[in-house]
Amino acid sequence: MRRTEALQGVRMIKFLDILGRYEALEFNQLEAAELLGVGERTFRRWCQRYEEDGEAGLLDRRLGKVSGRRVPIDRADEVEALYRTRYAGFTAKHFHEHLVKDHRFSWSYTWTKTFLQSKGLVKKARRRGAHRRKRPRRPLPGMLLHQDGSRHQWLAGQPMLDLIVTLDDATSAIYSAFLVEEEGTASTFRALEEVFGRHGLPLSLYTDRGSHYFQTATAGGAVDRAAPTQVGRALAHLGIEHIAAYSPQARGRSERVFQTLQDRLTKELALAGIATVEAANLFIREVYLPAHNARFAIKPEQDGSAFVAIAGIDLGEILCVQEERQVGNDNCVSFNRLKLQIPASPLRAHFVKARVKVRQYHDGTHAIFHGPRCLGRYDRSGAAMDIPIAA
Repeated sequence: MRRTEALQGVRMIKFLDILGRYEALEFNQLEAAELLGVGERTFRRWCQRYEEDGEAGLLDRRLGKVSGRRVPIDRADEVEALYRTRYAGFTAKHFHEHLVKDHRFSWSYTWTKTFLQSKGLVKKARRRGAHRRKRPRRPLPGMLLHQDGSRHQWLAGQPMLDLIVTLDDATSAIYSAFLVEEEGTASTFRALEEVFGRHGLPLSLYTDRGSHYFQTATAGGAVDRAAPTQVGRALAHLGIEHIAAYSPQARGRSERVFQTLQDRLTKELALAGIATVEAANLFIREVYLPAHNARFAIKPEQDGSAFVAIAGIDLGEILCVQEERQVGNDNCVSFNRLKLQIPASPLRAHFVKARVKVRQYHDGTHAIFHGPRCLGRYDRSGAAMDIPIAA
């Protein structure tokens, strides 16, 4: 017997007992209604229905009828088939979003989750642990950016890749995300140039203590602020505070974003049939990030922005590797096993023994600077690029 039917039987017994005592003049209608927990008008209506139809008049006529909001059997079978074939492994929430968007499904997420759990397709979540207080968000976009990389098998059948993500602390909006073979200085500069060029300069950047971000005397030790890395030098040049995280919990906001990305992005890439890094990065930039931010980004606590607009600054010349070298007797500069030949210059006959700076950009190209003047630009292999150099 279902619980509703049992409760109806209890209510019937109680009503008949109260009705008998009411007819014996033990109490009036108002007192009888209070004992039943209903209004006086409802008690009078029950008495009339019992007088006309007996106990049958008191039965709940909704019992045994199919709810008008019930999901039809054919749609339930369709949902199960879609999950088993096309959306296997999706979370209930992610799957329900695709049902609503792509399959004109109008029933609730709660039904979808319960249905999948009843079929054994989705496990019930474990009970949440003890409450922890999250670090308050910054009130304005641009006050604090998070940057981190996650190594994962993002593309089916492909080796492990790093996803470099830069997001805002105030809104959790992802400003930049792309796949690379390995996280490092070049990927960091690429991400920062994308974000700074589109939004402006933030007040601070929050990262882990990876070797391309900070130098540490011992593994897992304190960062050495006196010996900045190439990333630290570039951020200091732009006046951006670089904050180091000392535990995974400190990076909780970005860690939670990666949990979402490892679950959703991998499935979206597979669903779109994407198998190459180039296609994946285009899909992430043009399709996934707008949808992700619309779904997960929140409104900042305050109106406005802390980003600082930049004008007249070539970010590419700052967000790059810069190292000093001495020009050899052959008027060449040695850099990372490359020989960079300085072309003829109107500045002087040659630059033998001169101290110059070599810049390596995130796309692998190079340039040689003597003071503020560019002496030459080179491709990945060190071959001179045919670009006119100003006198």
